Amino acid sequence: MDASPINRLPQDTLHQIFSSLPLRQIMICRPVCKFFNQMLTSPSFMDLISTQPPLRFLALRPPHHHHHHQRHNSHVSSLPYLHVFDPDQNQWLRFSLSFLPFRSPHPVASASGLVYLWGESLNSLESNRSLVVCNPLTRQFQVLPQLGSAWSRHGSVLVDSVNHRVMVLTELAALYFSNTNKTNSWLTFSANLPSKPRSPILISDSVFALCDVGSPWRSQWKLFTCTLSNLNNSYNNWVCLERHEWGEIFDIIKRPRLVRGKRNKLLMIGGLKSNFSLNPSCSTILILRLDLERLEWEEAGRMPVEMYRSFQESSKLKVFGGGDRVCFSAKRVGKLALWDDCDGVVWRWIEGVPGGGDGLCRGFVFEACLTALS
Repeated sequence: MDASPINRLPQDTLHQIFSSLPLRQIMICRPVCKFFNQMLTSPSFMDLISTQPPLRFLALRPPHHHHHHQRHNSHVSSLPYLHVFDPDQNQWLRFSLSFLPFRSPHPVASASGLVYLWGESLNSLESNRSLVVCNPLTRQFQVLPQLGSAWSRHGSVLVDSVNHRVMVLTELAALYFSNTNKTNSWLTFSANLPSKPRSPILISDSVFALCDVGSPWRSQWKLFTCTLSNLNNSYNNWVCLERHEWGEIFDIIKRPRLVRGKRNKLLMIGGLKSNFSLNPSCSTILILRLDLERLEWEEAGRMPVEMYRSFQESSKLKVFGGGDRVCFSAKRVGKLALWDDCDGVVWRWIEGVPGGGDGLCRGFVFEACLTALS
């Protein structure tokens, strides 16, 4: 590459040429050679293309067995990557996380181009994990204030684009952190939820979660919410969100979970019960959408019967995504099902899932862009 005529061009000229490309094409050019990688990741070039619109990917969380294997087999050399699927190009991509000085980075959430992950210190012999925020495109990272080990094992990480707000939520308590917090520390609040929060999500200034308020032999799911601006230790921050007009909306879905929808919308997804018996079978997977302004539900989609047959015998189903795209995975299916509502509802399969394992995938939406860490 050193003898190539492209090396004779001034750097400013090269920057102007490559800055005319869309962000997706710039990412494809980076791994072509060392010269391209250095040029297209330089601070001056990154600043030049900082206004490029984001790319919406579906990112995979590492499987649990992979994280366990890396922790207890430090002699095994494997570079950490964030694997993402590009629905518009129908292809898998990967971002290297080797710039992070942590062992076994475990991505869990993303907002505004930033990825939040758990990472173990390279210098520590103990399993002491920190919550780290990074941008795989700019290769910048920042370690958030230290947390106790129990939070990394049992807490759900919720993130938002406003002031880089972060919440770590458990059944009994919640930790909250924001760039506007002058103390640069986590604020602790009592959760006071009736049961372990299921699939909590953060939308605007509110957190939503499902809780089982039924009996040991029959589940009864309710939707709970709290407002971040009203967090206070002196009273119960969570309220049950329900309306008489909703009727039996929570009774028709088996094992529901929440996913963030477009704008001020919330998606609730689960198996559509075939009857109201104690342990009913399901006829398909149903997606309901709640308008948080009007508090009205509507059906957003249901999985085609021929596709659902692949999930019918599985006891575990994982759902992830957000906005107008949601992925479904189950053990031994070997591929992901995708609900895509960008230009009308389309159901399709995603093949070639990386990582191996039992096929049970978890993930999140990653809007890849050049957001700087402040």
